[in-house]
Amino acid sequence: MTPFHLTGNHAPVADERTDTDLRVTGVLPPQLTGSYLRNGPNPRKPSGHWFLGDGMVHGVHLDAGRARWYRNRFVRTASFDTGAPVHRPDGSRDLANGAANTHVVRHAGRTLALVESSLPYELTDTLDTIGPHDFAGRLRTSMTAHPKTCPDTGELHFFGCGSIVAPYLTYHRADASGELVVTRDIEVSGSTMMHDFNLTAGHVVFMDLPVVFDLDRARAGTMPYAWQESYGARLGVLRRDDPHGAVRWFEIDPCYVFHTLNAHDEGTDRIVLHVMRRTHLYKEGAPDSPATLWRWTIDLAAETVREEQLDDRPAEFPRIDDRHAGLPAQHGYAATEHALLRYDLSDGAVVAHEFGAGRTPGEASFVPADDRPGGPGWLLTYVYDAARDTSDLVVLDADDLAAEPVATVHLPCRVPFGFHGNWLTEVKSEPASEPKSALASEPEPVSVTDG
Repeated sequence: MTPFHLTGNHAPVADERTDTDLRVTGVLPPQLTGSYLRNGPNPRKPSGHWFLGDGMVHGVHLDAGRARWYRNRFVRTASFDTGAPVHRPDGSRDLANGAANTHVVRHAGRTLALVESSLPYELTDTLDTIGPHDFAGRLRTSMTAHPKTCPDTGELHFFGCGSIVAPYLTYHRADASGELVVTRDIEVSGSTMMHDFNLTAGHVVFMDLPVVFDLDRARAGTMPYAWQESYGARLGVLRRDDPHGAVRWFEIDPCYVFHTLNAHDEGTDRIVLHVMRRTHLYKEGAPDSPATLWRWTIDLAAETVREEQLDDRPAEFPRIDDRHAGLPAQHGYAATEHALLRYDLSDGAVVAHEFGAGRTPGEASFVPADDRPGGPGWLLTYVYDAARDTSDLVVLDADDLAAEPVATVHLPCRVPFGFHGNWLTEVKSEPASEPKSALASEPEPVSVTDG
């Protein structure tokens, strides 16, 4: 049987292409001038797991009410040509190897394609690969695909993990100019799949959860992690004003969290986290449990965690207005099979935009309409249309989510299901550039279509 990640809209696309002057239904707000980018796996040859495919970034550039171009490009990492694994036979890692297939972010003027097992890779505004970025040689671990930017300081907080030898977890902080200013190891008892973490105005919160590295799986070329309930589950709290200080650990019920929605401090003694929680993941003999919205409240004084489920609808890829990162936010957004959800985190209300049968959205990025945090804005997401076997970039009014789309940019191709991305302003709309050649041997070189 063909694995799911090689069929339907999970299947990779063969071409890198550039298409200009895209057709639009509705009216694109003139304030939307920038590029919407989203990363995801696009294997050039069969891989053992969806998460392991070559990275490909898909972008649409909008400019003053027009959709100027769609462009997709492979992230050409060091292993793009060689296929070399991250881990060497002795267990050490070549951090330039990796798929860079999970996220794309902007910090200190650099656009970075991310995967949690390797170094970030810098891209041009038109998605060509510049090369690995190691913060002037100071970053000597991998970098999470989910760094957090503090809206107050402009600092980028992130971590490295995934080593099969200790230290298994390292916390990093880069200042607003892009200089790596904090690096410290954090002691944990094993190599777990730590995909995301939490940031508040005063704290960093790590999630040490029971999906643990499995050497047999790694040797088989599939996802190298498995559920190990005996490992336990806990949250580690580090004060931002004491980044080399003690980490306080708080036990929680066994679970797994790929993605956090947001976190904030509540007074001086409580931390509130909103996460997409799963009962288990990669558990032998059991299907993966769906993710639903939960709230965890850490009471630092009482040394307890209150765990509450807030919604029972399966959903993933949560986002907020990033200007509220680490601060109280009223609304959060997440994707389901045929809809986008808007959670009201103050009263529990949920509003949905239903795309209809056969139309599947991905993660949606919030784009503000003005400078007021919490003010109006739009949600941008790629939506796959199974009937046409193509995709659209859909623009929704975040304040009136159930309404018809504000605008739809019709793409001449499909965008395979992927992971994460962002709306980037202050980018250059350069003329279409030819991508660098791919492999001259196995697999075949990618073809390029300019239209």
